[in-house]
Amino acid sequence: MAAPRTEWDKQMQYLEAEIRRLEAEFNMFFAGRLPRPPWETRAKVAALVKKHDQSFINNTADRFRFESLQSRYYKFIELWERQMTSRELGRPMPGGARRSEAPPPARRPDPKPAEPQESVVRFGAGADPDAESRRVQELYERLSAAKREVGEAPVALDRLQALVKAQVDKFGNDGARVAFRIATKDGKVSLTVKPEKDD
Repeated sequence: MAAPRTEWDKQMQYLEAEIRRLEAEFNMFFAGRLPRPPWETRAKVAALVKKHDQSFINNTADRFRFESLQSRYYKFIELWERQMTSRELGRPMPGGARRSEAPPPARRPDPKPAEPQESVVRFGAGADPDAESRRVQELYERLSAAKREVGEAPVALDRLQALVKAQVDKFGNDGARVAFRIATKDGKVSLTVKPEKDD
């Protein structure tokens, strides 16, 4: 690997190395050579991706380089989630150990099925812009916290702002409030949008 020319090059080389390390550790886990998934490494890489995603990157080439690494990381996460599900269900995984060769630790059964955890933030049509800005920040913090709890990478604030604006503009013409509902179920976080009208 070539020596980094700038501080940005250094940061991107470090991020790429950490993603490779995370990939290697997950592969070792699925092959039965690690006793548990590398949650600490995953949290470290997620924090790095979040840090750079929220920073201002003026250079187009630098932005493209980061987004390529970010996309690679998210694709790995999606692949690992599918493999984790297959492992839990006892299905054989290509290149990995079967359940009979490397069984996961025994889990205590839950006394009852876990109910989905929900949080709702509402936006009114034509409301004060400052108040709406505070609600966007509240929605962002709640969504980020929910995603951190399950090991998912949070969304970028500017993307969430654009989503909120689009949905409020869409339903605001009818005088409806817009409810953004954050739900966590089976280790996954979902964000749904629904208009609400006064009776």
